[in-house]
Amino acid sequence: MAENVEYTEDNIRSLDWKEHIRMRPGMYIGKLGDGSSPDDGIYILLKEVLDNCIDEFVMGAGKTIEIVIKEQEVSVRDYGRGIPLGKIVDVVSKMNTGGKYDSRAFKKSVGLNGVGTKAVNALSSAFRVESNRDNQTKFATFEAGNLTKEAVPLESSKRKGTKVTFTPDSSIFKNYRYRNEYIVKMIKYYVYLNPGLTIDFNGEKYFSENGLKDLLEDLVNETDLLYPIIHLRGNDIEVALTHSKTQYSEEYHSFVNGQNTTQGGTHLSAFREAIVKTVREFFGKNYDASDIRKSVISAISIKVMEPVFESQTKTKLGSTEMGEKMPTVRSYINDFLGTQLDNYLHKNPETADKIQRKIMQAEKERKELSGIRKLARDRAKKASLHNKKLRDCRVHLGDLKKDRRLESTVFITEGDSASGSITKSRDVNTQAVFSLRGKPLNTFGMTKKIVYENEEFNLLQSALNIEDSLADLRYNNIVIATDADVDGMHIRLLLITFFLQFFPELIKEGHLYILQTPLYRVRDKKQTFYCYSEQERVDAINALRGKEEITRFKGLGEISPDEFKHFIGEDIRLDPIMLDKSTTIEELLQFYMGKNTPDRQKFIINNLKVELDLAEPAS
Repeated sequence: MAENVEYTEDNIRSLDWKEHIRMRPGMYIGKLGDGSSPDDGIYILLKEVLDNCIDEFVMGAGKTIEIVIKEQEVSVRDYGRGIPLGKIVDVVSKMNTGGKYDSRAFKKSVGLNGVGTKAVNALSSAFRVESNRDNQTKFATFEAGNLTKEAVPLESSKRKGTKVTFTPDSSIFKNYRYRNEYIVKMIKYYVYLNPGLTIDFNGEKYFSENGLKDLLEDLVNETDLLYPIIHLRGNDIEVALTHSKTQYSEEYHSFVNGQNTTQGGTHLSAFREAIVKTVREFFGKNYDASDIRKSVISAISIKVMEPVFESQTKTKLGSTEMGEKMPTVRSYINDFLGTQLDNYLHKNPETADKIQRKIMQAEKERKELSGIRKLARDRAKKASLHNKKLRDCRVHLGDLKKDRRLESTVFITEGDSASGSITKSRDVNTQAVFSLRGKPLNTFGMTKKIVYENEEFNLLQSALNIEDSLADLRYNNIVIATDADVDGMHIRLLLITFFLQFFPELIKEGHLYILQTPLYRVRDKKQTFYCYSEQERVDAINALRGKEEITRFKGLGEISPDEFKHFIGEDIRLDPIMLDKSTTIEELLQFYMGKNTPDRQKFIINNLKVELDLAEPAS
C-alpha cells in the first residue's frame, strides 16, 4: 500500500529560471555527457553561443568569429552589432528576452525561444558577457546564473561585437573534456552553410566558398564518387548530391537556418521524396524508391521563417510551412528539385547515364537478394520474440517519450557473463544490450548478402534498424563492449570491419564507440580506486601507501553488476571511433583485415585505438 504523504501548500515550489535549468538541464540541452559524443551538453552550450554569432553574420554584421578553448574555458567573440549595453544582463539572464522576437532585427534565425545563452549561463560555474558598440564597452559576470558583477559602460576603441566566456559547471558535466574533432566538425558545418564567414578556432581559420559542395567533398574521398557532385542553389535552399561507388545505404546531412538537424524532419522527408519523384519523371520509369536512393550521399539546407523544432536542441524540424503566405516545405523542395535537378540531368547526360546504371544495378541486386531478405526478416522477427539476444530499453518499448532517443545506447557484448553483468547494471530506460555468440564473422571483401545470411549480423542489423538508411536508427550510441585483451581487441576489429564495410555512415556520423572499463581495482577498507591504465594503478597504490588489495579484471564478466553500474552510468567512459579522411575505407579494411602478416599483427596488438588513422603505420 502506498505511503500516505500529506500534500499541502508547503509542497508547492516556484523555481526561478536558473534553478529550473540546473535542476532539469536535459529539457534545455538534451543529454549531459562528458564530451565523448558530439551531442553531449558541453557542445550544445558552445553551439548556443555560436548560433547568436551566426545570426549576426546572416544579418550582415561581422564576417569573423573567434573561438578559443583552453582546457575547460570557452571564449567566443563575434564582430556583429553588439548587444545593446542597457540589456546586456537581461539577454543572458531573463527568460524569453532577446532581439530575435523582433523579426525586423533577426530574420530566419535559429534561436527564437530566448533560452540559449540563459542555459549556458545557468550551467556554467563562470560566465562573462562583454558587448562593444557605440564606442563603449560593458561587461557582466555570473556564477551558476547568479549575477556577480555588472560593470558600468566605459569609453572604448574596441571593434564592435560580443564576447562570451564560460566554463561548464563540473558538478553538472562530470569528468568532461572538449574534443577538437567534434568542435572542428561543428565549425566546418557553420562555414559550409555560411559562405563568406571565417571562423578562427585556437588560431586555425576555417572558410568555405562552395557551401554544401565543400561539405560533401570533405566527407567523401574523391575516388569513391560515382560522378561529380551536383550542386544546386536557390532562394532559401541549397542542395548537394552524389552517389557512392561502394557505400550500400543512404547518407543525408540536413540543415535548417544553419542548424544541423541530425534527426531530420519535414524537410528531409520531402528531400528524399523529391529525389525519387524527379528521377522517375526524368527517366520516365517507375523505379523503386530504394533503388534510386541506394548509395546516395547528399546534403540539404533550407531557410524557414520562425522554424518549429521538435525539441529544445533543434535536431528535428517540425515546421510544414516555409513562412507566412509561403508554400509548404514539401511543395517548395519538390518544385525546386523538379526544376533544378531535372535541368542539371538534361545538361549533363553523362551523369544522368551513370545514375541510371547505378539504379539498374541496385534493382538487379535487390531482386537477387529479395528472397533471402524476406527470409532474414522473418528470422529476425521470430528471433526477437523467442531469444534473448536483444534486451531492449523502454525508449523503444513505448514507455518513454521518443525525444529521449538521443540518450539511447545499445551495448554489443561478447558472451553470457559479460552481457549478464551489463544487463543487471544498465539503466533500463535508455540502455539496451545485444549479446554476440562467439567471435563475429570477418566480412572483409564480402557482399551485402552476408548480412542477411549470417544470423548474428542479420539480427544486429534488425536491432539497429539500419537496413536501408540511418533515418530510423534506433540507438544514438552503439557501444562495443569487449574484454581488454587480444581476443577482445579482435572482436572489436571484426565489428568495426562490419560497420566500415556495410554502414560506414554510422561511423562518419559519430554513433560508434568503444566502452572503456577498468583494468584494475585498488582498494583498502576506506577507499576504492578503479584504474584504467598502469599509471592510474601506480597512482592508486601510492595513494593507499602499501595497504591495498589489487584486483586485475581479466574480463567484463568478472566485474559484479553493482560495480558495473559505475562504469556505464554517470561516469561512463566512451571512446568514439573516428575516420581519417586521408585514408579510404578500402585502404583501412585492406590493412587491418587483408592478407595476414607478422607486421600487421604486431601493429594491431600494439596500436589498435579507436581513432582509425593509418597515416604512420608501424613498420
